[in-house]
Amino acid sequence: MIYTDGGSRNNPGPAAIGVYIPALNKKYGEYIGETTNNVAEYAALIFGLKKLKQFLGKDKVRGYEIECRLDSELVVKQLNHEYKLKEDHIQKNFIEIWNLMLNFKSVIFKHVPREENKIADALVNESLDAREKQRSLI
Repeated sequence: MIYTDGGSRNNPGPAAIGVYIPALNKKYGEYIGETTNNVAEYAALIFGLKKLKQFLGKDKVRGYEIECRLDSELVVKQLNHEYKLKEDHIQKNFIEIWNLMLNFKSVIFKHVPREENKIADALVNESLDAREKQRSLI
């Protein structure tokens, strides 16, 4: 299971990702530049799937069933083929996730309330706050 979140301030604006992998006790937060909330959500999921593949190993990863928990209902519905993908850049993100999915036995995308995604959300905000603090020192 992985929890992912992405967010931007001022949408579009400064953006960051947060990824929490409870089974490995791994947490990642990273500033990703200027973009939209939606792009940041996809970036977080891509980052998380790549990290899982890296930690589990190329050969072992095929035996794992992964549940991805996101608080973005829009992204979950797009990934579960309930909503169409209209923007080209979102289609590219979808294809990258689809290709990453092929590495695992199965991948499920589940929408969770923000309260259940507190750790990944906090990682996003910590990364954005750190970026703002760094910029104010310049």
